[in-house]
Amino acid sequence: MLISFDWLKQLIHIDKTAEETGALLTGAGLEVEAIHNFDQVKGGLEGIVIGEVLTCERHPDADRLSITTVDIGTGEPSQIVCGAPNVAAGQKVVVAIVNSTLYPTGGEAFKIKKSKIRGAASEGMICAEDEIGVGTSHAGIMVLDTDLPNGTPAAEYFGLRSDKVFEIGLTPNRADAASHLGVARDLKALLRVPYTLPSVEDFTVHNNSRPIEVVIENTEACPRYAGVTVSGVKVGPSPEWLQKRLRAIDLAPINNIVDVTNYVLHELGQPLHAFDTDKIKGDKIVVKTAEADSKFVTLDGVERKLKANDLIICNAEEPMAIGGVFGGQESGVSDETTSIFIESAYFSPDYIRRTGMAHGLKTDASFRFERGTDPNMVITALKRAALLVQEVAGGEISSEIVDVYPQPVQNLELTLDIERAHSLIGQHIGAERMKAILTDLGIEITGETEEKLHVSVPPFKVDVTREADLVEEILRIYGFNNIEVSEHMATMYMASFPKPYPEDVNKTILDYISANGFHEIITNSITNSKYYAAGGDGETAGLVKVLNYNSEDLDVLRKSMVFSGLEVLRYNINRRQRDLKIYELGKVYEQLEDGYKESRKLALYMVGNTTAESWKQPAQKVAFHDLASVVQNVLQKLNAADYEVQAIEQSRYMRQGIAYVKNGTVIAQVGLLDAAVTKVVDVKEQVWYAELNWDYLLKKYKDKLVAEELPKFPEVRRDLSLVVDRNLTFEQLKQVALRTERKLLQGVNVFDVYEGDKIAAGKKAYALSFTLLDRQQTLTDKVIDGVMNRLMQQFEKQLGAIIRK
Repeated sequence: MLISFDWLKQLIHIDKTAEETGALLTGAGLEVEAIHNFDQVKGGLEGIVIGEVLTCERHPDADRLSITTVDIGTGEPSQIVCGAPNVAAGQKVVVAIVNSTLYPTGGEAFKIKKSKIRGAASEGMICAEDEIGVGTSHAGIMVLDTDLPNGTPAAEYFGLRSDKVFEIGLTPNRADAASHLGVARDLKALLRVPYTLPSVEDFTVHNNSRPIEVVIENTEACPRYAGVTVSGVKVGPSPEWLQKRLRAIDLAPINNIVDVTNYVLHELGQPLHAFDTDKIKGDKIVVKTAEADSKFVTLDGVERKLKANDLIICNAEEPMAIGGVFGGQESGVSDETTSIFIESAYFSPDYIRRTGMAHGLKTDASFRFERGTDPNMVITALKRAALLVQEVAGGEISSEIVDVYPQPVQNLELTLDIERAHSLIGQHIGAERMKAILTDLGIEITGETEEKLHVSVPPFKVDVTREADLVEEILRIYGFNNIEVSEHMATMYMASFPKPYPEDVNKTILDYISANGFHEIITNSITNSKYYAAGGDGETAGLVKVLNYNSEDLDVLRKSMVFSGLEVLRYNINRRQRDLKIYELGKVYEQLEDGYKESRKLALYMVGNTTAESWKQPAQKVAFHDLASVVQNVLQKLNAADYEVQAIEQSRYMRQGIAYVKNGTVIAQVGLLDAAVTKVVDVKEQVWYAELNWDYLLKKYKDKLVAEELPKFPEVRRDLSLVVDRNLTFEQLKQVALRTERKLLQGVNVFDVYEGDKIAAGKKAYALSFTLLDRQQTLTDKVIDGVMNRLMQQFEKQLGAIIRK
C-alpha cells in the first residue's frame, strides 16, 4: 500500500520528517518497507537552475553554434556552447549545470559533463522544454520572464514540489489503515494531534430530476447501499493536482470522474463506483446474487461466467457490475456521459472474497471490501465524491441521497480489565493513558470503574473483537520499545524439550527417505470435497468444511494424504516426468461427534519405473516390495519392527496391500491405489502408496539403543518344504513358527513359492528356512531335530500343511 506524505499532511499536522514519521508508523505495526521520492517531473529538475545569458557570440568554427557566458549564481560565469537559434544576451534561461542528469520527454536520461565542442569549452547546457521533461517543444531554448535570482532552482520557478511516498506492508488484519485517513488515525494517537476529515458541509441537493430507486434483495451480502446522481458533468482529463495525487501512489489518471472515485477510495478507504445514469434502465438499481452460469462482460472486455454467490448490481433489466469487485463494460462512464450515479456501499467481506477468488480478480476496491470497510463512512465518502465531481467536472446534484440500510451494523461492546491489561503489557502505564490511546484510535469509553473499562468498538476496527485485541491496540501505540525489561528478568529457567525431540526424529527419518531417492513435497491441507464424494457418504462423513472458502476447489480440510500427493503426481506426469518417488509428512483432519481430530501422517508414493531404461538393463516397473522395503526400514529405525503383518481385505483407497499392526493399532499400510481413486485426480498410471501413523510411532518411539554381545556359539539353518492352501500367507506360517519355538528360533524366511500342475489344485508350496541359535551352548542334532519336529507338527495341526520330505 502506498501513502503520500503530502496527502497525509492535508489530513493531520505533522512536524516530523518523512523518515521520522515512517519510523513511528513501523513501531505502531504499519511497517514502512520503503520511502520513495515522487516528482511531478522525473528527476525533480535537480541540478537545473535559473541563469542569465551575459554574452553571446558566434562560434568561430561552427555557423550554427554560439559561445555564451551565463551567470548561474555561483559568482564566476560559466561558458556554455549553445546550438539554439534563439539564444541571446540578456535572456533568463534554464541551465543544467555540470553533473546534473536530464530526463528528456520521450528520450533516454543523460548526464551533463564538461566538454569541448568544436574546440570551445562548455560547462553546462541551456535547455529547451523537452530536454528537461516539462514539455514537448524543441524549437529553441526556454526564455523566462522572471525576476528570480540567478542560481534559483528551476523547480521553484515551475512550482514543482517533490513528495515522499511510504510503501507500507499492510497486514491482513489492519483493514482500518487501508487509506490515508486510516494512517492519519494512527498518527493522531502517536502524535497526540487531531486529524481533520475533508469537509462535506457544502453538499447541497440542487434538484430531484434524476432519482434512482435502490432495492437490496440480499441484505446479507449487501447490508448497506447508497447513491446520488450528479447531472450536467463534462468528462475529460482531471486537473493537475488530482493527477499528481494519483500518480504519487502509482495510479494512472483515467478521466475526472473515475479519478475522483479512486481519489476518495485512497483518501477515506471507502470504494466507490460511478455508473452512467442514462444506462441505468428503468431508473432502478437491484442488488442481488447472480444466477449460476449467467454471462457478464466486465470493464476489461472479458466475458465471465458468474457463480451463484456472486453479488451483482443490476438495473431493471440486466447486470451492470460485479458488486465490490469490477464494473461492467456497458454501464461505465464514457466521454459521452453527462450524468452519473455514484455508488457507495458496504458489502460483506465473505461474498467479495469468494467472488474475487473465483474470477481471479483483484482490484483496489475488492482489496478493501474483502478485509472489511467502515459502514459508517458510506455517506461521508459519497458526499465527498459528489463535491469533487462538481469541482473537476461541473454539474449539479440532481437527486436526494438514497440510502438503504435495513439493519445498521452496531458497535462491539467490550470490557477491558485494567490489571490484566497491565499484566499482558508487562508494565504499568496507567488507566488514563489507556483511555487516551483508545479514544484517539476512535474507540469510545462508555463506562469505567477502578478495575475495568467498558468500551464501544466501531465497525472499522475489524480486528478488535476481544479484550486481548484492545491490549494490542494500546501496546502498539504506547510502543513496544517503551516497555522496560525488568531487572529481575533472567534466563535461569528454560523449558525442557521432550526426549526424544520430535523434530530430530523427523529429520533422521526424512533424511533417510530422501537418501533413497524420494523427493519431499509440501502441499495444501485444504482440498476439494469432490475427491471424497466419489467414495460415497462414508467418505464425505467427517469432512471438516471451510466455512468461508475462497474457491470451490478448496472447500474442505483433507481427510487423507492420498489426493494431495496424486495432484503432485498428475502435475509432473503431465510434464513427462513419469518415474516418481515422493513423500510428505503432513496433517489430516476429521470431524467427530464431540469435536475435531487432527493427526499427522507420513505418506510415500511411487509410480513408473524403479530405474531408467539403459543399454545395461531394461526399465523395471515399480513393484510392491520396492515401497514395502522402505517402509519396513523406516519402522526398523523407529524401533517399531515388532509388528504383525495383515492383508488389507477392504480399503477405500487400496486395491491390494498389507497393514503393519502393533498392539492392535495399524502403524503403517502399503499397497496399490485403486484405479477408481487415481481416476478422480486424472492419474492413469499405477500408484503404489504407503501411509504411516506418525503420531503413534512418535509417541511409542524410544531412542535408547540396546547393545548386546555377539553370540559365542554358531547359529544353525534348517530348511523345510510344505504344501498348504493357496490362501495361506507366509505371515501366518511365520506366526505359527514363532509361537511354537520362542527361545531358539531367531528368524524365518521364505526362499521359494510354487503354484502349478505338480501339486494339487488350490494348493501352494512354500520353501522356508529357519535360523536357530542357543546363546549358552552349541546346538546339538538332537535339539535341532526336536525343534523342527515340533514345527512340522504345528504346521500340520494348525494349518493342515503337508510336509514334503
